[in-house]
Amino acid sequence: MNRTLHSIVPTHTVLEGGGFKVRRPAAMGRLMSPFLLLDEMGPVDYAPGEAVGAPDHPHRGFETVTYLLAGGMKHADSAGNSGDLNPGDVQWMTAGRGVIHSELPQDHMMENGGRMHGFQIWVNLPAKDKMMAPRYQDIPSGDIPEATNDDGTVWAKVIAGEALGVQAVIDTVIPITYIHLKMQPGATYTHTCEHDHNVMIYAFGGSMDIEGRSLHDGGLGLLSEGDAVTLVAEEDGAELLILGGPELGEPIARYGPFVMNTRQEIYQAVEDYNNGTLA
Repeated sequence: MNRTLHSIVPTHTVLEGGGFKVRRPAAMGRLMSPFLLLDEMGPVDYAPGEAVGAPDHPHRGFETVTYLLAGGMKHADSAGNSGDLNPGDVQWMTAGRGVIHSELPQDHMMENGGRMHGFQIWVNLPAKDKMMAPRYQDIPSGDIPEATNDDGTVWAKVIAGEALGVQAVIDTVIPITYIHLKMQPGATYTHTCEHDHNVMIYAFGGSMDIEGRSLHDGGLGLLSEGDAVTLVAEEDGAELLILGGPELGEPIARYGPFVMNTRQEIYQAVEDYNNGTLA
């Protein structure tokens, strides 16, 4: 049974971190377990000295996934971990019981300016895993599988899950689909889905037809149940993310950068942060 596009969530632009612009679907956290947030960072063109990021901030109880398309970011945390993200790279950070980290522009972005564009997605953790040990998976672009269809009209970068016969290399706590897809005008792609997973499509370029309904740039399409979804790129082509994962079905208590199951767990996270024992 093919999935249909049952609703479209519009995006709005907000400022995050030190003041960088993100395009964010409204009401996403209430609609699409296990995803809590989807931020499209930019695209924005910075002059020298203008680039901004997110200085030190804590997380507990979920995962942040950063995928960079253009520009350069660097990250560091209170445990001494650090690294750079360049175009095409992914950082899959499992905050677990807690980390305090920063995400800032690389020095060349500050000195020379340039375009910054990418995504950060928050993935919820089941209650049993919320206090797991934190971990980072920094995956360079060259290690992330890519594939094209037989006629070269569809290209996929497989961050998590499987597409066009290739499997992701990133290890996820729960089964996640995260595919970056580019489609030439008129191209067709059918993606096989886990029947019991929530699946959504975020369009960030062009437009596509999904079973007779159009999804345009800046729209988050929530799909009905089914085993597959068929996308047909319209005359302007299409660029999109396919995201999927299981419905966790657990209560969510959320306060800023903490996502737990009860208010008491949130109070404990705030207390741990204030007394220096979060990370």
